[in-house]
Amino acid sequence: MTDRAAPDATIAWTRALALSATIALLLLCLAWELWLAPTGRGTLAIKALPLLLPLAGLARMRLYTYRWMSLLVWLYVAEGAVRASSERGTGAWLAGLEVVLAMLIFYACAAHVRARFRHAGAGAA
Repeated sequence: MTDRAAPDATIAWTRALALSATIALLLLCLAWELWLAPTGRGTLAIKALPLLLPLAGLARMRLYTYRWMSLLVWLYVAEGAVRASSERGTGAWLAGLEVVLAMLIFYACAAHVRARFRHAGAGAA
């Protein structure tokens, strides 16, 4: 029973972390560009739209979504790193938070995929 419980628990908490961090990053992107420290007329809020696409797949635990989401978040890491090093004040702090959230998503997605593959391999053996 414990062999099966450990992968199931890992799958559950990585799903919860990936989903909650993606929602948090989505909300951060919108709040940042529309209210907290808008750039221009807030047109950069469009960067939040790609984060809407994986929400259903993450909630339904679709392995393919976790795999491509672990690649998508690197765009947010890159943007956050550039803006954290080039902006001052609130913008720099928000960019740093964007990097942290994107890295959390990457970690959760990678750990989820790994746990699912381990769980599938253990079931086949």
